[in-house]
Amino acid sequence: MGLVARAVEARGIPTVALSIVREITEKTPPPRALYLRFPFGHALGEPGQREQHLAVLGLALEHLFAARKPGEIRDAGLRWRRERYGPPDWDALRRRTSNLEP
Repeated sequence: MGLVARAVEARGIPTVALSIVREITEKTPPPRALYLRFPFGHALGEPGQREQHLAVLGLALEHLFAARKPGEIRDAGLRWRRERYGPPDWDALRRRTSNLEP
């Protein structure tokens, strides 16, 4: 995934890879990655768990703007099951990105 993300970024499109196997992500580092301790095939979370999916997307977008160095892998800190997910703070993300140039 890191190779694809770097090729996309070379065309001027920022990326954040979702990783569920940190060791592989470290060997082929994408420009930015969000590490999730979720099962294979479920990088966004459990099927039908909208709040969990939105939490993952919110963290990925936050990492897109917060990463300080190339190849930075951030641990999402989310658990697969039995966790309550509040809605992402979209207003904070909007404020953070409002001063960026198009």
